[in-house]
Amino acid sequence: MGIVTIDNVTDVVIDALGRSGPITDRQREILTALIRHLHGFCKDVKLQHDEFLYACDFLARAGQITDDKRQEFILLSDILGVEVLVDMLTNEARAGASESTVLGPFYRENPPVLPKGASTILKHFDDEETVYVEGHVRDTKGAPLPGVTIDIWEDAPNGLYENHDHDQPDYNLRGRFRTDENGHYALVAVRPVPYPIPDNETAGELIRAMGHHPNRPGHLHFILSKDGYGTLVTQIFDSSSRWLDQDSVFAVKESLIAEFREDDSKGTRLRLDFDFVLQPGAAKTEAIAAE
Repeated sequence: MGIVTIDNVTDVVIDALGRSGPITDRQREILTALIRHLHGFCKDVKLQHDEFLYACDFLARAGQITDDKRQEFILLSDILGVEVLVDMLTNEARAGASESTVLGPFYRENPPVLPKGASTILKHFDDEETVYVEGHVRDTKGAPLPGVTIDIWEDAPNGLYENHDHDQPDYNLRGRFRTDENGHYALVAVRPVPYPIPDNETAGELIRAMGHHPNRPGHLHFILSKDGYGTLVTQIFDSSSRWLDQDSVFAVKESLIAEFREDDSKGTRLRLDFDFVLQPGAAKTEAIAAE
């Protein structure tokens, strides 16, 4: 029956699934839940037509400003805590394995491949604090993992990633490293600083509607990948940074907070020691291109 009332409209739409063409069981499961929750939301808030039109315009504008440097829909999902939830549903860590968190909108594929211990710094800032970052990558049984590819990226001391700052060299503070035969990695970077996510356009509208702020604590981004192991997308947060307990994208986890210690033994002002544990499984992140 296709004649609708406010009481049966949800079931009528769901009954139409697969009526005129094949759909998979997974498509049916997802779309059924989507329709039920979306209709339920509209009924719960008694959504009005002018509000519906505003939402359509909002999504259209989000699409119009999305480009290769700004993925507005990922940004919106971050602000709503959706990406971190999906990440936790997708990447449930086994006991002893490192926790993942959101990829974020600023990753760039194919960063420069650098030798162990090299610096990612291509431009210096007067207020920068250099940091020597090192650690080991192991499996869940404690065995070292050689040949792990590690992508790292971060914001500059001015709070900007290089692809959003015309004054920074291409791929500044980005690099790709590999662990040695002992599973050891090392590199030189700068202490990441807190920064605001883009709070103009539709992202800004949503943040202001939530009565929230746009700020993120200082953090380093990592992607670790190796054949036979699940790809780990994660961030390491500065334990002394502001906004740790108020991250605008809700990505901070206790196990990912680390201390940037004063230590000039490696020629930098600071030192960060952090080990990672990968769990067996198929790699899931296609963003890591082969060199």
